[in-house]
Amino acid sequence: MKPFEGTEHRVSAIDGTGLYYTVEGEGPIDFLLCDGLGCDGFIWRYLRPTLLKQGRIIHLHMRGHGQSDPPRSRGPLHIARFADDWRPVLDAVGSRKAIALGHSMGVQVALELWHRHPDPIAGLVLICGSYQNPAATFHEGGGLQRLLPMLERATRVGGRTLRRVWRRLVALPLAYHVAKVGEIHPDLMRREDFDAYIDHLSRMDPHVFMRALKGAARHSADGYLDRIDVPVLIVGGTEDTFTPGRLSDEMARRMPDAKLVMVEEGTHTVPLEHASLVNLEVAHFAERVLTGRPARDPAPPPVADAV
Repeated sequence: MKPFEGTEHRVSAIDGTGLYYTVEGEGPIDFLLCDGLGCDGFIWRYLRPTLLKQGRIIHLHMRGHGQSDPPRSRGPLHIARFADDWRPVLDAVGSRKAIALGHSMGVQVALELWHRHPDPIAGLVLICGSYQNPAATFHEGGGLQRLLPMLERATRVGGRTLRRVWRRLVALPLAYHVAKVGEIHPDLMRREDFDAYIDHLSRMDPHVFMRALKGAARHSADGYLDRIDVPVLIVGGTEDTFTPGRLSDEMARRMPDAKLVMVEEGTHTVPLEHASLVNLEVAHFAERVLTGRPARDPAPPPVADAV
């Protein structure tokens, strides 16, 4: 399933890996969509029409994801590499002013994109993500981080047999019901929306998945959060167990010009569960970036004493 119906393009990364991206719409600003791990655009489904009213959508499939080629390099897929893959895309489309939107691991990619290639980045929208090592805070425990080396080795030696097992297990209807128990809102998430994610994940190489997760675990934007000099909109969910809402609050407090929106009953898929709220906040934020107003709403003027 293709998440967008824009024009399709391919470009080569610095190491020769073939990258696929789409371009849709037009306008005074570009929206750069940075997916989460194992995703190829399902999370942006309801936000897309809102973005098209204000500018152009550029959606890059990360290396090893969707229709982009498997990575040529070996070892961990570092966040810096995912961010650098945007450079040839930005050059090809001639982007001059852009808002980078990141979801989940895409938050780390968007942050690193600002850090490494800041020129076109005029704003950041960070949704349900962390600024460093998401494995350490997954379900507020370090279990996933401790398991990472073993899981990465298993996927490295598993070969085709493991890929077949992965495909079958991920595609099982059970995956949706397991997710409903603790990872997505059982009443707000539509089955067809979640199926788009499952479909892509089942076709992904599990070793690439684990390499990317390992790279995300090694990344941190801690050293430059307080130097981010563009407006930032941060959206978190109070019920997010992948990247707990406290991380969104911490980022908002540390960034000089950030607005925090915490969505009640929001899980890791807030843009799908609470589309109207997220769309409204992003639309207002984009307008502020275009007009040059700060990301935070100005304080109301003092009320004069009654005469």
